Amino acid sequence: MEKYKNLLKQYLETEDEAALYRADQFSKKSLMDDISPDEILQIHIDAMLDLYPDLSKDMRLSLDFLLETMISYGIAHQEFRVLREKQLELKSEIEVAANMQSTLLNTNIPEVEGLDIGAISIAANQMSGDYYHFIKDQEDNVGIGVADVIGKGIPAALCMSMIKYALDSFPANRLNPKTILRLLNRVVERNVEPGMFITMFYGFYNKNENCLQYASAGHEPGLFYNAKTDSFETLEAKGIVLGVEDSISYNQFTKCLSVGDMIILLTDGVTECRKGDQFIETDEILQVIKEYLHLPAQDIVENVYRHFERVQDFDLRDDFTLIILRRKE
Repeated sequence: MEKYKNLLKQYLETEDEAALYRADQFSKKSLMDDISPDEILQIHIDAMLDLYPDLSKDMRLSLDFLLETMISYGIAHQEFRVLREKQLELKSEIEVAANMQSTLLNTNIPEVEGLDIGAISIAANQMSGDYYHFIKDQEDNVGIGVADVIGKGIPAALCMSMIKYALDSFPANRLNPKTILRLLNRVVERNVEPGMFITMFYGFYNKNENCLQYASAGHEPGLFYNAKTDSFETLEAKGIVLGVEDSISYNQFTKCLSVGDMIILLTDGVTECRKGDQFIETDEILQVIKEYLHLPAQDIVENVYRHFERVQDFDLRDDFTLIILRRKE
């Protein structure tokens, strides 16, 4: 109180900038000591009354009015600080969870003779609701899974971890795609809270036959590029999303690849890219893919992502996952 009164008196008498600087230091020290704004104002009022005992009634009332205002402000400010601290704590926890998710869901792109594979998956936020999975057996055949949780954040990340470890537990060379989805559906239905579902496309590429067996659980349709005709077609494979019912069967399809043919797998973060408020047409996506056909598969998916990142002004509204399998010579 005495220190503040002396500072105030010095400034009122001299208008010295040094007094303002010391007042600034006083405010910072008060913040460190957790002194509220209304407490500082009370010190100011007491100092003014001590310096000017004959302060007018109107001035006294105005100071009382300001004090009441600052009391409410101080309470709101304290609540804001508490919420801010909780927000920073939560942000830190989410960063840790995001790093854990990246580690837990990490999957390497396998090297398969005669097959060029490219994959990219970018989260719109810290936690991704997309997941892709590769697993290669001893005969160089490869299983490919692409999944998308209907729901975001930490619960979605936990769901994806469950899918990943369930897939790792399956024998890659003994189960076909429709069986994989049927088993995963049972896992999701029994272990995920109601209202959270997972779409998934699962394929198994047989290296000797150069064919992809595949099935879908309500996932975004894949695409097939025919190098001979330079055209695209949709890999239609209807199926119910994972987690709706316990006993569900899935249909299985087969697509064989000639040299240069491609299988394109994606999530709705690709097909639902936007220019402003308008969705991108599928033809535009295919045109962009065609533009980079001369590149290796990994370069194709990275260039396609960068293109649509620019289209959306570098503001992804959904997780973006794109995978390309191209048969080589």
